[in-house]
Amino acid sequence: MIRAILFDLDGTLLDRRQSLEQFICEQYNRFSSHLMSIEKSEYCSRFLELDNNGYTWKDKVYATLLSEYNITTLTQEQLLHDYITNFQHHCIPFKNTHELLQQLKQRNIKIGIITNGFTEFQMSNLRALHIHTYTNTILVSEAEGIKKPHPEIFERALQRLDVKAEECLYVGDHPENDVLGSEQVGILGVWKKDSFWGNFKHSRIVDDLLEVLSFLEVEIKTQ
Repeated sequence: MIRAILFDLDGTLLDRRQSLEQFICEQYNRFSSHLMSIEKSEYCSRFLELDNNGYTWKDKVYATLLSEYNITTLTQEQLLHDYITNFQHHCIPFKNTHELLQQLKQRNIKIGIITNGFTEFQMSNLRALHIHTYTNTILVSEAEGIKKPHPEIFERALQRLDVKAEECLYVGDHPENDVLGSEQVGILGVWKKDSFWGNFKHSRIVDDLLEVLSFLEVEIKTQ
């Protein structure tokens, strides 16, 4: 019987792409006096390209932007500080995020988050989304000293939820870090489909988060 579900954050519960698009447009507006020689659409689009779905450190992204556009009146530290401070104000959840979490709580399913990233930044985003109110445990890689897909971080989550691997689902958008990473310790992985990763083949795939409930029901019925 499924007793717990673990979730990734970025690209799974947080619509990072939409949130980032909104943030970077507002950042351009905040620093427009320094960026007047660059079209807003060009600045935003180049930032998103360099970001590489979150897998390039932002200090490198900003350093590249400043260099490419020969911006001398701003520093990467200023832009990075603005990102760390203000991204949380643009966090947008995927459709049905709260509906799913509410239904899981009603069914007494334990809920956990495992996310790679910096603790303060990720916790600010979770609070902005009001997701932390549903959770029984939250593991952020910086605080844990270990990151996905290392099996230890998944095992710690199981211990803190006090459930066995076969009693747990893990929902995430990254094929290796989330789905295959969780499955290496016996958790049932569910891929939150993301076109960034191409056509990943898996037996459990969802487009809409509410589809996660169908896997929960199937697992319960097969006990």
